[in-house]
Formats: sequence, C-alpha cells, structure tokens
Amino acid sequence: IASVVGTYWVVSISMVYLNKILMSNEGISIPAPLFVTWYQCVFTVLICWVAGLCGQRAQKNAATSPQYSAVMTNENGESVPSNPPKPSFFAQFPKAEYVMGTAKKIFPLSLVFVGMITFNNLCLKWVEVSFYNVARSLTIVFNVFLSRVFLGMPTSCKTLVCLGIVILGFLMGSHGELNFSLLGTLAGIMSSLFVSLNSIFTKKVLPVVDDNHWKLTFYNNVNASVLFIPLIIIFEGDVIMNAQEQLTSSAFWSAMSVAGFFGFSIGIVTVLQIKATSPLTHNISGTAKAALQSLMAFYIWGNQPTVMGVLGIFTVLGGSLIYTFVKMSENAKNAQSQPPAPLLQKEQEMTSKV
Repeated sequence: IASVVGTYWVVSISMVYLNKILMSNEGISIPAPLFVTWYQCVFTVLICWVAGLCGQRAQKNAATSPQYSAVMTNENGESVPSNPPKPSFFAQFPKAEYVMGTAKKIFPLSLVFVGMITFNNLCLKWVEVSFYNVARSLTIVFNVFLSRVFLGMPTSCKTLVCLGIVILGFLMGSHGELNFSLLGTLAGIMSSLFVSLNSIFTKKVLPVVDDNHWKLTFYNNVNASVLFIPLIIIFEGDVIMNAQEQLTSSAFWSAMSVAGFFGFSIGIVTVLQIKATSPLTHNISGTAKAALQSLMAFYIWGNQPTVMGVLGIFTVLGGSLIYTFVKMSENAKNAQSQPPAPLLQKEQEMTSKV
C-alpha cells in the first residue's frame, strides 16, 4: 500500500512541476500553452493505441492459455485449492477504435474537456506553484452548485459549512499571495468550473463507451487534439514559428513526452491507490499530497510564503478534507435508507442522467 500511495504522490507532484516548467520556462519550453496541451493530448492518444494493442495480445493469450482449474493435486496425490492466475496489467485496455457515431455523442464532453485542461494549464502558467491548489480550490463549490441545479441533489447544512471554509481559505490565500495574478486566479476559477462540468458530462456519456474510462480517454483526447488545432493557429501560430530553437531541441521534446506520460499515468495510479486503500483514504492522501506539493514549492520555486497565504492553503485543504468526511457519512446514511436492489434499479432506469 505504501508503494502505491508513494507512486501516486511522485507521479502527481512531478506532473504539476514539469507542466509548470513547460508552461512558464521560456528557456526550455515555448510560451504556447495551447500547443503544449495539444501535444500531451496527442501523446495520450498514442499511449492508448499502444496499450490497446498490448491489451488485445494479453486477452488473446488469456483466451488460448490452458483452462484454469480451481483444484490442483499435490505431490501426495491430494486435491488442494489453487490460486487463479493473475490477469495481465494490459488486459484492462480495450482496442483503440474511433467510431464517428460514438465520437459525436462524446463531442460535448470533449468541448468541456478542452476548456478544463486549457484553463488548468493557463492557471499553472500564470500563478505560483504554491498558490496553484488554492486557485483551483473552488471545484467542490461548483460540484455542489451544479449538482443542485442539474441533478436536483439536496445540500445539507454541514456541506454548506464546508463550502464556506473552502471559500474563506480561497480568499485568505488570494489576499496573502505576494505575486498575485488576477488572470491566473480567474483561470483557476474557470478550471474549477470545467472540472465540475466534466464530471457531470462524464456520467452522461460513459454508457456510450460501455462504462469504460479508457475508451472515453481515447475518444476525448482524439477529439481534443482536433479541437486544439484552430486555436493554436489563431493564438499561437506566430509564437511557434519563432521558436525554432526549442522545436529542434531534444530536451524540449523529451520534457514534453515525459509530461504526457505522467498525464496518462496519473489516471492509472489514481485507480491503483483507490483499489489498494479506499475512496476516503484516496481523498485524504490527495489532500496531504497537495499540502506537501505547496510547501515544497516555496523551497523549489523560491515562492516567498506569508502567514495569510499559508493559512489560506491549509484552510482550503482542511475544508476539502472535512467535506470528504461529510459526504462519506451522508452517502452511508443514504445507502442504509435505500429501497431493495430490484426496486432501486428500476427507479434508476426510469431516471434520466444529466
């Protein structure tokens, strides 16, 4: 468990730090965040395609392997239970296929996805790394608001208190940030909004891809790769044309590729951490990781801390952690009061998803 959690921390923190370098260090990268984001989408598509080929091979090998027997015979001729063979890691990846009809159904989500990753990277470009988590801390606020508006989900007083703590931390952190960027903060707010919209649209379109998040990842990144092209031409065409030195640098492309790999890997290590622990522990781990990421940024990036800024960070993280406990408690109570499974399933089938 410790190795899985440690891997999640390393991959997540490294991804943020490396993206910060690519977004803001003009000596290594180029000032073209849309182009950098587009490349990471293309790289993810390639990984999904290769993983799909490996998945096909793993599934084929599993199908042609000798039939598994739950009982085996030991050296004394006695029958003893045997452990089933572990499935290949790549068996979880489906074949990467792009069907136009399916892609059209996923297209609205892809528009939200493009907005989410664009504003996320713009936020990272314009704000200090130590302030990054605070700038994007309003995600749970938008989650609750949009769930209320689109899904009609009620909001408890405890939840409102948690949201108040998060908003207070956001205001404290913004006030205490010495190198405050209005554009970066607005980008962070927009990123939080699109993250919330992304979760709602994901629930809507997942059945289109048989509830397979790897298929959805492939479709989303293919669509995003196409959507980014006109934006890059309009807003960053001149910048890219004048960056021949970086575009011919192996260090630049290596950093871009590593960042793309981390972007894909974070999905894998997140699933592994949840499976190895629990959703609650995963959220606690994510909160602790965010705190370490912000504190390390003060040293690594030379961000000057202030009392108000540090208090804002921990107020935001504390509010988010309390919100996690509140939601887990409310979900447990709702599960106890739910009707029997057949009746509940029938009600869910009659309820349209948003």
